[in-house]
Amino acid sequence: MSIARDLFELQEVDLAIESNEKAIRQMTARLGKSQAVLRAGSELAAEKEHLEELSRQQRSLEGEIGDTGAKVARIEEQLYSGRTTNPKELGNLQQEAVGLKARRSSLEDKAVEVIEETEAASARAAGATGRLKKLKTEWRAEQKQLKSGIEERKEQLAGLTGKRASLSAVIEPEAVEFYTELRKGKGTAVVRVEQGICHGCRISLSSAEMQRVKNGALIECTSCGRILFLA
Repeated sequence: MSIARDLFELQEVDLAIESNEKAIRQMTARLGKSQAVLRAGSELAAEKEHLEELSRQQRSLEGEIGDTGAKVARIEEQLYSGRTTNPKELGNLQQEAVGLKARRSSLEDKAVEVIEETEAASARAAGATGRLKKLKTEWRAEQKQLKSGIEERKEQLAGLTGKRASLSAVIEPEAVEFYTELRKGKGTAVVRVEQGICHGCRISLSSAEMQRVKNGALIECTSCGRILFLA
């Protein structure tokens, strides 16, 4: 096997190692808390807080309605009991009764509005609860899948690292060093030659260069400087 072929295989292993390392980093970054779950939790908390406030309003209104109704009942009892005969006092009591009844009616209208808003808020809270539950289920499944994927990638990475060590051991150290420096500068160190063309720069090779490549010599492309490999 030629040195160029060995280096090309080493490059394939290096690319696979880099791919696995990148995948592990990406999957690891996705582990942990989910922003979607946190937002859904905040939305549900806000709806619950709103419901509690509506409940406080409803209790307060019911208390006021009860107190106002009791006052109306006391005034009407006084009006119709016959105990008050003074026309001015009777007039004042009647006016007070009218005002209290108007107040009670307004409170009852407000109570109806609060009840309707409570029903709407309850529906929103139920929807938010369902969304949060769904997102948590999806998040747990994703986390499990990510952890499994990371372990799988780590196993592949261990195998590739071992394979790289074995390949490097049979290639001349100078050639490995040259290849490593090329990869640092160009990204791709070894390129295929197909139909007399370098796949690194798409430039045609001379007849002399093609013959040297065919003979398995370790040569660089005169145009892009990459190692040429004839598949």
